[in-house]
Amino acid sequence: MAEGQANGSKPRDIEFYGGASRFELELEFVQSLSNPLYIQHLAAQKYLEDADFIRYLDYLQYFREPKYMKFLQYPGPTLRALELLQQEQFRRDAISPALVDQMVTSGFEAATAGLGR
Repeated sequence: MAEGQANGSKPRDIEFYGGASRFELELEFVQSLSNPLYIQHLAAQKYLEDADFIRYLDYLQYFREPKYMKFLQYPGPTLRALELLQQEQFRRDAISPALVDQMVTSGFEAATAGLGR
């Protein structure tokens, strides 16, 4: 039996929530930030005004480290969103449909740059 396991249980040094590790949950959440509509949803629900939530976003900056960045499916948009969410003005403006439309358009343009040439 592996060290830290008893009777087939998960290792004790990893926290699990509903069958997923804390890292897996944080990875899923941080990747969802690459979606401008999700950021707008967070703003509409007033999460972007909550000091504890803002500290949590700061904590998630560890995904910038190469050993964690490699797990991101869309590192560019995800890390850019984490960066923007550190700015108070962006958090206030995230509710704006115009800002979200601009983010969606620029993301689409970046994703399709060079296609059809």
